[in-house]
Amino acid sequence: MEGTVFTPALEGMKHVKSEEGEMLTKPFLDVCKQILPVIDKLGVAMAIVKSDIGGNITRLENKYLSNPSEFNHLYTMVQAEVEAKTAKASSSCTNGLLWLTRAMDFLVELFRNLLEHADWTMSQVCSDSYSKTLKQWHGWLASSSFTVAMKLAPDRNKFMDVIGGTGDVNVDIEKFCTTFSPILEENHKFLASVGLNDLKA
Repeated sequence: MEGTVFTPALEGMKHVKSEEGEMLTKPFLDVCKQILPVIDKLGVAMAIVKSDIGGNITRLENKYLSNPSEFNHLYTMVQAEVEAKTAKASSSCTNGLLWLTRAMDFLVELFRNLLEHADWTMSQVCSDSYSKTLKQWHGWLASSSFTVAMKLAPDRNKFMDVIGGTGDVNVDIEKFCTTFSPILEENHKFLASVGLNDLKA
């Protein structure tokens, strides 16, 4: 593998915004997809997260493919649903974008913890990231299945070896977190501006 597992996503992030600075649907979803192989390396522990992310990407992608020119900008999907008063439906693209963004927040936090807490086990890294990001939005059931899953996290050193490839994994993780965070922040700001950033599971 040339570079690390983050290399494709880092490349993809350069294209997430249009020249006018608008968030583009397909490049944003592609970056999220490029993170899925990283989640694979976390094994069983992250199976729930992976299927959740995959489902939300598919939902948004199908909407985009239904009319690529209309939905070229990520937020037009949400605006269309807000106008149609369907944005709060559990199967809406708005809901898909919200949960996709939250899951990405969780992953950014997880990678940040790997960098900042060299002495933590993978379970600690995962649990701390979870409590800082997704936990407040999850009900008791989702929260308890998550807590169980975290205990299945792989050995930290093995995980770092697997995602490292031929590149400098710490440098790439740092780049990934600093580049992706503002993009996710922008999604939250936009969702908050239409009153939809605080929907719970």
